[in-house]
Amino acid sequence: MNEAEPAESVGSVGPDFGPAGMPISLMVNGRARIVRVEPRTTLAEALRDGLGLTGTKIACDRGACSACTVWLDGAPVCSCMMLAVEVGARQITTIEGLAVGHALHPVQAAFIGHDAIQCGFCTPGMIMACAALLARTPNPTEDEVKAAISGHLCRCGTYPHVIAATLAVAAGRGIGS
Repeated sequence: MNEAEPAESVGSVGPDFGPAGMPISLMVNGRARIVRVEPRTTLAEALRDGLGLTGTKIACDRGACSACTVWLDGAPVCSCMMLAVEVGARQITTIEGLAVGHALHPVQAAFIGHDAIQCGFCTPGMIMACAALLARTPNPTEDEVKAAISGHLCRCGTYPHVIAATLAVAAGRGIGS
């Protein structure tokens, strides 16, 4: 310890740095939300446990399956790999934020129409990845869809249906063929 420093300042932690929860503001689905989190709380946990947005699924809890995919400033991210306190003022969009009122997002509707949902655990992450792809590449190729979902694990094997649904939205066919 440096003799010029008072003993109480060495290693001291401010009241907002845990282990107890601290309030943070998150911009979620276009709304400012306050949630109390411990510094170790992941974004996925804050969304699910703190804000009740349970559409974001936690499966592997280590970024290997992508079930927890949300958008951060429009880009898909694994929310289990980011601390809630790291988000700052960036915009978070969850699966709940894709629909407009009771009108499903076209990708959500296409997943239903193309039977791209089985057990449903990977579905929110897959939809978020496919919708993000279509937002940046309105007319993707099959290979681009495959690349967009390459980190997503679907234990039911609905990949062909996910690809068909995404390509149908891109072609303007939505839930048809």
